[in-house]
Amino acid sequence: MTVESTIREAIVEELRRQAQNSGSKLRVEASDDKVTINGPVNLDDLVMVVMGSVAGGP
Repeated sequence: MTVESTIREAIVEELRRQAQNSGSKLRVEASDDKVTINGPVNLDDLVMVVMGSVAGGP
């Protein structure tokens, strides 16, 4: 798995996690090369996940 695919997967997983916890305020639809986001995203949480994926964290 490349660094790019690891980061991509981490972003989509975090967006989906936020959507599940948002009470329908956030909707995320992802395909192989596109993501559609409708609603508020916690940017701090997203950045932390991306940084963790780059550093090799969970």
